[in-house]
Amino acid sequence: MSTEHRPMNVLFLCTHNSARSIMAECIMNRVGAGRFKAYSAGSMASGVVNPHAINLLKHLNYKTDDLRSKNWDEFSLANNPEAPELDFVFTVCDNAAGEVCPIWPGQPMSAHWGIPDPSQATGSEAEIALAFADAYRQLNNRITLFCALPMNALDRLSLQRRLDEIGRTTLADDPAA
Repeated sequence: MSTEHRPMNVLFLCTHNSARSIMAECIMNRVGAGRFKAYSAGSMASGVVNPHAINLLKHLNYKTDDLRSKNWDEFSLANNPEAPELDFVFTVCDNAAGEVCPIWPGQPMSAHWGIPDPSQATGSEAEIALAFADAYRQLNNRITLFCALPMNALDRLSLQRRLDEIGRTTLADDPAA
C-alpha cells in the first residue's frame, strides 16, 4: 500500500450499488476525509440510486448530486486502465461477497462487512426509513472503527484480522444504538 502522497482508496461493493455501498461511500468520504477516498460500485449495478438512500443522505447533510449507481467494471484493470489503485475493498452485501470479483488495481486488502439490505424493507414509509437508518448507523459504526485504526502501526496480517473483526460488529455493539 504505497500511500505516502495520496489518501488510501476504498471501494465498497454491493450487487446493485443503489443503497448500502452508496451510503458507505458517502460516510467514508466524510469520516475519512483527507486520509481515505471512497468509491462504490455493484456487480450488477441498477443504474439508479435508491430514493430512500438519497433522502436519508440529504437529511444528514451529504451532497448527493454526483452520486450514481455504477458497475464494478469501472474499477477493474481489465476494463479501465485508468482505474484508481485500490487499498481496500469491502463488500457490504452477502450476494456480492460470494461473487468472483474482477482484478483490482493495486493489491487491496478486502473484507466482508455484510449489512441487511434496507431496500428489501416492507411496511410503512416510517418502517422503510428505519431500515435505511439502521443500515446507515451500522455502516457509520464500522467505517468509524476502520478510520480509527492505527494503519502505520499494524502489519498486514494484524490489519486483516481487524478488518474481519469490524465486519462482525453489529448495531448491538454500537454504544449509540
